[in-house]
Amino acid sequence: MSQPRQLDCPLYRLLYNEDISGFNNRKPPGEEVNLSGGDFRGLDFRALDAEGINFSDAYFRGSDLRGLDLRQAKLEGASLAHAQISGAYFPAELSADEILMSVNFGTRLRYRTR
Repeated sequence: MSQPRQLDCPLYRLLYNEDISGFNNRKPPGEEVNLSGGDFRGLDFRALDAEGINFSDAYFRGSDLRGLDLRQAKLEGASLAHAQISGAYFPAELSADEILMSVNFGTRLRYRTR
């Protein structure tokens, strides 16, 4: 497992600086945005358009994810330690127990297989 890191990507910089509207405006429609392994500790993502973002192995300790629709984002291996998740939608492949384990104990999210 890799350590969270700051990514060398203009879209990552926008998120890291909490310029959510700038990110949403510059995000290419219909394309995946690869932000895997990124360090997103303590950031406020409440207005983020998360569709098509690859957040695999990302680190969200203490981030504000309230109200986000993450159903079309990739979150496998991400950690949600102490993140605020009220009202957020998560991919169907993630069980509620898996999400709570990650929020409460920082475990990495594991997708269930069907």
